[in-house]
Amino acid sequence: MSNLERLLHPASLAVVGGGAWARAVIAQCRSFGFSGRLHVVHPKADEIDGILPVRTVADLPEAPDAVFVGVNRHTAIEVIGALAAMGAGGAIVFASGFSEAVAEDASGGDLQAALVEAAGEMPILGPNCYGFINALDRVPVWPDQHGCEPVERGVAILTQSSNIAINLTMQQRGLPIAFMVTCGNMAQTSQARLAMALLEDPRITALGLHVEGFGDPAEWHALARKAWELGKPIVVLKVGRSAAAQAATVSHTASLAGSDAGAQGLLDHLGLGRAFDVPTFLETLKLLHFAGPLEAPTLSSISCSGGEASLAADTAEATRLRFPPLTEAQHAALAEALGPMVALANPLDYHTYIWRDTAAMTAAWQPMAAAHIGLTISVVDYPTTDAGDWACATEAALAVRAATGRPFAVVATMPELMPPDVAATLAAGGVVPLQGLSEAIAAADIAAHLRAPKEGVPFGAGPERVTHVITEGRAKAMLAAAGVQVPHSVSGAAAEIDARGLTAPFAVKGMGLAHKSEHGAVRLNVGHDGLAEALTGIGTHEVLVEEMVTGAVAEVLVGVLRDPAHGFVLTLGAGGVLTELWQDTQSLLLPASRADMEHALQSLRIGPLLAGYRGKPGADMEALLDTLEALTSFITEHAGTLDEVEINPLIVTPTTAIAADALIRMAPSEKGS
Repeated sequence: MSNLERLLHPASLAVVGGGAWARAVIAQCRSFGFSGRLHVVHPKADEIDGILPVRTVADLPEAPDAVFVGVNRHTAIEVIGALAAMGAGGAIVFASGFSEAVAEDASGGDLQAALVEAAGEMPILGPNCYGFINALDRVPVWPDQHGCEPVERGVAILTQSSNIAINLTMQQRGLPIAFMVTCGNMAQTSQARLAMALLEDPRITALGLHVEGFGDPAEWHALARKAWELGKPIVVLKVGRSAAAQAATVSHTASLAGSDAGAQGLLDHLGLGRAFDVPTFLETLKLLHFAGPLEAPTLSSISCSGGEASLAADTAEATRLRFPPLTEAQHAALAEALGPMVALANPLDYHTYIWRDTAAMTAAWQPMAAAHIGLTISVVDYPTTDAGDWACATEAALAVRAATGRPFAVVATMPELMPPDVAATLAAGGVVPLQGLSEAIAAADIAAHLRAPKEGVPFGAGPERVTHVITEGRAKAMLAAAGVQVPHSVSGAAAEIDARGLTAPFAVKGMGLAHKSEHGAVRLNVGHDGLAEALTGIGTHEVLVEEMVTGAVAEVLVGVLRDPAHGFVLTLGAGGVLTELWQDTQSLLLPASRADMEHALQSLRIGPLLAGYRGKPGADMEALLDTLEALTSFITEHAGTLDEVEINPLIVTPTTAIAADALIRMAPSEKGS
């Protein structure tokens, strides 16, 4: 693995090209205070922005640490080869027209491969990439405007989109950005690898990753482990949530566990936080920079309005956060500070009669920042007319933070009502200035639920494969061999079925159909006396006759889908007729532990049924979990050819768990399929 240190922290920088973009890099270096050596390569110009260029890369007086390659894609390949040969530290390839343009130009993929080959061991960012801004060392290898300012410490943000990167640098939220890195096509250097290179810098407090698509799961797992060991929290803004589900929809699993379920499963496996919009992404990074991960998913809210107290409570309702009731100690301290006229609760409306009395406000706020509270928020919207008139709120917040040392934030319900100077004052005193009540509570939810990565690297999806659906009888035989319990059955031509060894009632199913019920090819509760008629009317040549499972506590959907982007996704949910009706699912990326699968089952809406609802018998959870572990082993054994497995329903009784219906889709090369 090549070293990114020289590229990201260069003492010397070369700009190849003399167009507007290349000139912009020179201008940004000068305005941002880059103190290193700056060189320019251009074949014809006598002078570029006061710098005398050399004609070729070979004419450079030294092997530069970082190079901005601002020439066309064909020339860029030649330049990268020359830089690699001379021992340059690394390069940013600005040109587009590589793999991102394959739909318009079929040669783009070949050109990108040629670029990577030319680079060899020299690291490159891109192509189709703006570069990076190192605000710690005043290094902007950046061909456009940006809003970064030099900082001594801060967060690093990595994105595949250069335009989004520009916009993020323009934030006015008091978030210190130490690094902004664009990854482009990631032809050679992945986003995970770039993030790994930044983790070791003690000046970087947290990482924010805008991700369009994950690559190697092993790289991401290594990144998550290293980040956790170093105490550097990671927040991901993952796009693609609204993408269509998998193209193949022969099962409920395929429609319920689309690519976003795989992405979420991977993030859960890695223990990383996820934001769903840019403001929450930025506010979460700000909270993590100033306060770090929260110790508990508990909030205290302080405001001088019952309306704001209600807004805070309602906003948190859809999250995993809670407002714990006041303890006896809190109640006593608040009663002493506020007297008998204030209703004491969390969220707290402390009324306005102590407003502008900083000492009284401090006394009223301090009990709310108790040791069992993950984050205390004071809701304050500073007036745009005279924010200084509300300095009492700023001073009280700073005093509470100083006295308790607990995480404390001042939150403006509307982002524009947190003045930059007030935000800076709060931050300097250790109080987090959060902008937007919804974003603040979403950020707290993320910051309170960061976890260590789970053991085991997620299964890779493997190469694409041509698959087919195997018969239900064959699918059940394969699952039974792996340890999944299935009903006693017979199968074959309808005219030759002999079910005398089975116990009625029966389920009679026509074979060769993905959705048998939609074709009327399922008969239930068939007795011995009605079997001949059911076999005749089923409509298919091949028929499966099974003993029906009785005494069900619940019907569970169990599905595994090969997600090409993330690996194998296990989906658990309400099964049978409730599958589409409830859309009640939890998804995990494999491998998943028994404890993780149990937690997922308990999180379902049918979880109370499984546990035993209102005195009724509960499910045999050990049998259910044994089935899931057996299925996981089956996936591991057949990962190279498998695309999909669905058991729906898995009928769970107080004493067993039986796969009443099963579907497997796999490559035809699989032995016996």
